[in-house]
Amino acid sequence: MQILLEFLLSGIATIGFGIIINIPHRALVVAGIVGGIAWTVYWLMLSAKLGLALSSLTSATIIGTLSVVAAHKLKMPMIIFNIPGIVPLVPGGQAYQMVRNFALNHTDVALHFMMQVAEVAGSIAIGFLLAELVNQLYFKIKRTFFVSNNRN
Repeated sequence: MQILLEFLLSGIATIGFGIIINIPHRALVVAGIVGGIAWTVYWLMLSAKLGLALSSLTSATIIGTLSVVAAHKLKMPMIIFNIPGIVPLVPGGQAYQMVRNFALNHTDVALHFMMQVAEVAGSIAIGFLLAELVNQLYFKIKRTFFVSNNRN
């Protein structure tokens, strides 16, 4: 039951952010599904104690890959699905705690939160790069094997 709740609430948050940044209405539900799936994977991996970096990396890769699929199906730019989908993963709480602790002169705690923010942000960036690599590899294989077989 908790998994379904995580999926629904993150999907709603993704759709809400999509409305704020004014993505097309026909893309809202799909963007919500992308964000919901990514957050659910992230949450499950954190629950399994697989670490913050691996969870963020995997979820960002899923967002990138699903965004390409959604973009092809709906004939829209993939950034329409990437940006709202990433919102549940953004380390806003850690960034707030970092700034707060720097302001209170708790440097050791602030540095801990700063490392978490850097870890998540780096994992998200690498995850998007991996998704792009996977997508290019998929289309190259598809073009090589399926197009060449159709010519024969």
